[in-house]
Amino acid sequence: MQITIEISYYALKGDYATPVKDFLERLSRSQMIQVETGSMSTLIAGEYHLVMQTLTDTLAPLMVHYPSVFVLKISNACKVI
Repeated sequence: MQITIEISYYALKGDYATPVKDFLERLSRSQMIQVETGSMSTLIAGEYHLVMQTLTDTLAPLMVHYPSVFVLKISNACKVI
């Protein structure tokens, strides 16, 4: 099943640019998903299990190092990429 996720990342302390750049860099490493970065959110698309595994691998290390809030919208009907 193909899905698209819109994700917004809010780093909560200090220099917010560093964790956001780290997040985008980690996402871009995956060759198995599509990533489109916008000014307010990022779109991630691909096979459900691959997208979810990429998010697990990407979000966990960031949340260990930075106080964070992630807001996600997940759709299997809105293919925007």
